[in-house]
Amino acid sequence: QVQLAESGGGSVQAGGSLRLSCVASGYTACVGWFRQAPGKEREGVAHLRGISPSYTDSVRGRFTISRDNAQNTVYLQMDSLKVEDTAVYYCAAARVCPGDYNVWGQGTQVTVLS
Repeated sequence: QVQLAESGGGSVQAGGSLRLSCVASGYTACVGWFRQAPGKEREGVAHLRGISPSYTDSVRGRFTISRDNAQNTVYLQMDSLKVEDTAVYYCAAARVCPGDYNVWGQGTQVTVLS
């Protein structure tokens, strides 16, 4: 039974940086980050399938997804943050890779101030 726990959210000024962390209690084959802003649909932000990362267009070049298997942790490094990045961010995992995300964290709030 895999569980995920996000941390690292907070409030920052536009142009600043945050690093989100997600600690997994069990094995996760593929990992990803999603976000949901108020009144908007949840969207995928970054995904890591094996050694192959992918990003949504709006964050490509600014965000970096990585994982530390020894610490069983996935990270989302967010640089050059914009106001429109404000959202609740969730990490997610799949037991097999590729596969559907079926394990989700509780979410962590990221607020970017102008």
